[in-house]
Amino acid sequence: MTRVRTLARLERMTFADFLDDLTSEQWIAPSLCDGWTVRDVVAHTVAYLGQSRTELAANMVSARGDVDRVNASKLSDFEAAEPDQLIEFMRRGADPSGAAALYGCRVALIECLIHQQDIRRPLRQIRTIPAEPLRISMKYARINPVIGGARRTRGVRLIATDMEWSAGRGPEVRGSGEALLLAMTGRLRFVADELDGAGVRVLRAREMAGSI
Repeated sequence: MTRVRTLARLERMTFADFLDDLTSEQWIAPSLCDGWTVRDVVAHTVAYLGQSRTELAANMVSARGDVDRVNASKLSDFEAAEPDQLIEFMRRGADPSGAAALYGCRVALIECLIHQQDIRRPLRQIRTIPAEPLRISMKYARINPVIGGARRTRGVRLIATDMEWSAGRGPEVRGSGEALLLAMTGRLRFVADELDGAGVRVLRAREMAGSI
């Protein structure tokens, strides 16, 4: 857990450093998250991971388990925050606590890692994700039922082409660790062209059918 906590802290600080250099136009640009701007993604990352475990549980009960409703309600808490304030919140909360510390701090790690890519990709700000946090996030995405990585990629075998990692059974889906992680977390349409193998057709068909 100590190692994951350190990686999560570094990921959030890297995220904050990246945000420092964004222009006002980039802050209002679309992200990979449907209907969310860059600013919305940052506010979500700050708001969601800043919750206590008790608050998160209460919010989930209130929203009847609908994660999208929880996310939307928390965004409103930061409507008035300026970009520099959001960055400061991110730095101040760099050490995982509360809900962010769940699953040995893996929640904090994967949230910051994924959402940074949600911003970087549409802004064409390329980043090579370090192998260790990427591998931990890929493994966690498959076992966490809320993220649903195993559900989204059932019936195929995922094989990373840039690191030692594979999972699942069935037709192969080959690609970078980042592309596989994004596919597991509901972003297949953004990375499908970066993936190879007969299993890609399986995932595409499933997405077209609306079953993932």
